[in-house]
Amino acid sequence: MSAELKRALLERCRKMEIPMVGVASVDRWERPPFEPWMPEEFYPRSIYPEARSVVVIGLPISLPVLETSPSVWYRELYRTVNILLDQYTYRLSNFLTERGHPSVFVPRDGYASVEALLKNPVAFFSHRHAAYLAGLGSFGVNKVLLTPEFGPRVRFGSVFTSAELPPDPMLTDDLCTRCMRCVRMCPARAINEKDYPEGLTDKNACSVYSAELNRHGVSPCGVCIKVCPVGTDRKLYDRSDASIYAKSDRAPELHRAWEHVRSYGDN
Repeated sequence: MSAELKRALLERCRKMEIPMVGVASVDRWERPPFEPWMPEEFYPRSIYPEARSVVVIGLPISLPVLETSPSVWYRELYRTVNILLDQYTYRLSNFLTERGHPSVFVPRDGYASVEALLKNPVAFFSHRHAAYLAGLGSFGVNKVLLTPEFGPRVRFGSVFTSAELPPDPMLTDDLCTRCMRCVRMCPARAINEKDYPEGLTDKNACSVYSAELNRHGVSPCGVCIKVCPVGTDRKLYDRSDASIYAKSDRAPELHRAWEHVRSYGDN
């Protein structure tokens, strides 16, 4: 395995101001960490047979913007982060390829539109599972990956590479607090209280609600990730009390600000 190449890759990520990076060997997909697991057709080697490692990067979603969701402000932040993920993973794949290790980036959203998810609510590759296997977080009740730094407020992108890079250790801590705010506050009633992967999100209900928001120009939803109490970013933004989202009397000035943003820009 090329430890030197990994050091060069991490330095490249540092210069690109990418805050989260993890590496997983492709054989981790072939040794399911829990059941039920994904079908083999979703494994990296099934998509890019030359793959030996998967590099996963994460970019945070700014909590104060997310708090206005559903809104045009959050929609634009979401789109901006997705664009950056595709650009960064494309550049990193070229970085590795130019060093003699053919690599390809995986687009952040492997589907055409929200409407496409109504027909088949699955993408051809799961970045959140890749991030889990690369040691960046653990799954929460909301079926999203929770990270120590940003809770579930992170978007991930991946690179398949033929380079055999030293993998990072998987996270052993369970970050979910089981507060069930994501369950209670989901507007689509798409989440149940069972731990991942026993209780799977009702993807159709989530997609139907997202499609409705999309018609108004304010998708995605984002409620289940904004109310999650996990993440040091909450302390940074002075949002340690996650009950403020359900009780307006706890932070009336914030609720006025959120309502102002939501009142403009939709269809």
